[in-house]
Amino acid sequence: MHPVSRTKVARVQLGLTQQELADQIGVTRQTIGLIEQGKFNPSLALCIQIAKGLGKTLDELFWEEET
Repeated sequence: MHPVSRTKVARVQLGLTQQELADQIGVTRQTIGLIEQGKFNPSLALCIQIAKGLGKTLDELFWEEET
């Protein structure tokens, strides 16, 4: 599964809206939407904030498996 999809799945599993996650980590809802769509590459610092906010590790959310 693509990392973007894993981020959205984790957010939805927690029952969070994009706005709620954005408020929790200090970004805009639009930023979360763009990350989930694969249209914005977040910084490492933002990836860490997202992972913490979703209770996941960086690997669980962002590691891409070799195919």
